[in-house]
Amino acid sequence: MIKFGKLYICATPIGNLKDITFRVLETLKEVDIIAAEDTRHTLKLLNYFDIKKPLISYHEHNKVKMGPKIIEKLEAGQNIALVSDAGMPAISDPGEDLVKLAIESNIEVDALPGASAFIIALTLSGFSTEKFVFEGFLSKKNRKKELEQLKVEHRTIILYEAPHRLLNLLKDILTVLGNRAISISRELTKKYQEVFRGNTEQAIEYFSAQNIRGEFVIIIEGRSKDELEELEKSFWKDMSIREHIELYIEKGFAKKDAIKKVAKERNVQKNVIYKESLDI
Repeated sequence: MIKFGKLYICATPIGNLKDITFRVLETLKEVDIIAAEDTRHTLKLLNYFDIKKPLISYHEHNKVKMGPKIIEKLEAGQNIALVSDAGMPAISDPGEDLVKLAIESNIEVDALPGASAFIIALTLSGFSTEKFVFEGFLSKKNRKKELEQLKVEHRTIILYEAPHRLLNLLKDILTVLGNRAISISRELTKKYQEVFRGNTEQAIEYFSAQNIRGEFVIIIEGRSKDELEELEKSFWKDMSIREHIELYIEKGFAKKDAIKKVAKERNVQKNVIYKESLDI
């Protein structure tokens, strides 16, 4: 019986080549094939470390065709390393689809840790790292709608963006989320690494005067407890008591819990709210 090969998810440097791990280097030397987002880019990395291995292309535009072919090679017993142009494959990356295919095919998958842009940018932001939400690249068509869903997010928000769309994203953030505290990182680990810290209006002014280059990680500070309370008040202040109760019932609250919540938010006696709920 043929023993299946193994798929290795290998993190590569996001800028500084010295950030690659010994484990990744050993694995790249030992596997049969390396699947790369851009074979020309990966070849530079391999040449730097004097690694000679066959390269195949796997990226967003050929993943449907190449994914099954890579699985066939793994099923034939070949070990394959998956790398992206920078950072950890499968994070905002088509490697996610290959990992799913491999798991569905009962092929062993291992991940070798290394550099990840959003973690580095988060630690440099000065914002809370206790809880955060990673949104990656927002949809081009539904960006404002997706930002609306983050309006009441209390966790630190992390986004990715390409240079030619940065200003439009910042303007949408200002429109939808307001003038929030923000940190924007580019060229991380490289010679011209830059971290901007300020608010959204200041970021728009600063980057409007720049020749915008490099990939960006945008970190947005989450809403404070006081801000969330004010947002909630503005949301229900024009509602009747009945509508307010129904809102929480629709969200999954039991009727008695909805009554308690509405009474607390409106600073009204619970029996007053209860009377309004009798026929709900």
